[in-house]
Amino acid sequence: MNFEELFAQYPCPFTDEQVKAQVADIQANHFAENNNRDVWMQCLHQIDYTTLSADDTIAKVEKMANAVNNFEKDYPGIPNVAAICVYPAMAEYVRKALKDPKFNIACVSGVFPSSQSFLEVKIAETALALRAGATEIDIVLSVGKFLEGRYQDCYDEISELKAVCGDHHLKVILETGLLQNVENIWKASILAMAAGCDFIKTSTGKISVNATPEATFVMCHAIKAWREKTGIKMGYKPAGGVSTTAEAVQHYTLVKEILGQEWLNNESFRFGASRLANNLLSSIVGSEQKYF
Repeated sequence: MNFEELFAQYPCPFTDEQVKAQVADIQANHFAENNNRDVWMQCLHQIDYTTLSADDTIAKVEKMANAVNNFEKDYPGIPNVAAICVYPAMAEYVRKALKDPKFNIACVSGVFPSSQSFLEVKIAETALALRAGATEIDIVLSVGKFLEGRYQDCYDEISELKAVCGDHHLKVILETGLLQNVENIWKASILAMAAGCDFIKTSTGKISVNATPEATFVMCHAIKAWREKTGIKMGYKPAGGVSTTAEAVQHYTLVKEILGQEWLNNESFRFGASRLANNLLSSIVGSEQKYF
């Protein structure tokens, strides 16, 4: 891959200052119209209900699966979350506990969250996660290699892991809080899409700066540019740091204004969140809920 040509074909059209100003303008003009119960329900329906902690247990992920199993009965008329997201070693227990065999199980893979290991290890972990029941795989861009300009290594790694995934969705986490500036977020988005992923995702949730409205703005514009030139539709997932109803609506508003109605579904737009589900559910119901 000639990355000089790739980035010349998709030049970053924004400065950091322009992004901040345009994000503020979109929120000022459109946030209020989206801050309503219908949008809150849609956002809930787009959540990857997540636990990625060192103290995760079989009992904990089985409890999550049972919450999903019983949700429609406990909250009739409110759409369920989109997926359960866990570490690969927990996928088989989630799969066994879920009543719906088609319900999505997302697994973080590729030595999450640092991505600092051998490609062979990442390939093996991804294959094992899929064999254990995962239907979607979330990997992390090798950020150190990217920042060194080792774009071919990053590209090859994503391509090989997509080959392991086959028809299963591959989401690439850019870890935007470490990418330093708008241009790097843009380039990483273009690189990941060129390598064949299905979604680009902001963050792991394991560093101090995670999903920001500015990252969403840049990544959604990159997705738009990619669609316009290739005809290929990429999914988008803000993750990490999106915990309140207002924060979810901010990201929803940007996706709606930049990418349009076609993306406002859980096949094209997800939230990676652990606390967001209860907060959205509380807003929808009108009282505090601790269901998830």
